[in-house]
Amino acid sequence: MAEAQARQRGGYTEDVSAERLAEIGLRFEVDGEVATVTLDRPEKRNAQTFATWSALARIGENLPERVRVVVVKGEGPSFSAGIDLRMFTAEGVPGQGSFSAAAKSEDADFEQRIRQAQAGFLWLRRPEIVSIAAVQGHAIGAGFQLALSCDLRIVADDVKFCMKEPALGLVPDLTGTKPLVELVGLAKAIDICLTARTVHADEAMRIGLAESVVAGGDLERAVQDKIGQLLSTNRDAAAATKRLLQGAQARTLEEQSVAEGIEQAARIKALFG
Repeated sequence: MAEAQARQRGGYTEDVSAERLAEIGLRFEVDGEVATVTLDRPEKRNAQTFATWSALARIGENLPERVRVVVVKGEGPSFSAGIDLRMFTAEGVPGQGSFSAAAKSEDADFEQRIRQAQAGFLWLRRPEIVSIAAVQGHAIGAGFQLALSCDLRIVADDVKFCMKEPALGLVPDLTGTKPLVELVGLAKAIDICLTARTVHADEAMRIGLAESVVAGGDLERAVQDKIGQLLSTNRDAAAATKRLLQGAQARTLEEQSVAEGIEQAARIKALFG
């Protein structure tokens, strides 16, 4: 981003300038209608912290209007190994605190901090963009949930999905439970979460977690091919269609038919009015 935007979040000031993002372990780049968010802590398998989530939220708040596709990926052999383990220690992550410190805060303050963290994941579902997770290697806990936050998941054949939180005494709270159930069904979601087992590429493809599985060396090309396909459709029609698809499960057939008619009327008026 061109300039620093310092904001107070969770008890510390978050700056999402390119320099600050680099310190946190993130990169954000925009090329025309495509934005790329890269988790860039390969030496830590792209483990996430409070600062990661806050910076992701700020990126979403400041996403240029021209962007139609957002790619989320990880530098190095892993997408993201989940929560930085320092957050489980008394010392925590320097400048950000720890779970131990957060547990001593008032309930309202703690809930607000969770909502702020979730904001870093929720924006990836906006109707006006399509988000793609390019996933290789480990996608554990928060990493799994970040992949689930995206509309599409293109994965390498070495991918290892795991919802680790229940094994750590926690619950998945970064907006991952709803999309997981919607993708694989309740029984399979219970199995994946409550056993904290690993889901490999072949199963991920079979149960609907992945749209495609490719060799690791082909991941970038597969993502670029998908971007080209997505950009080939009309921008406003794509956003309207995504709104319809996102609302379909909560509507009856009759309600969905009405919603389709409203969206179509708006498109025809825009095109021919």
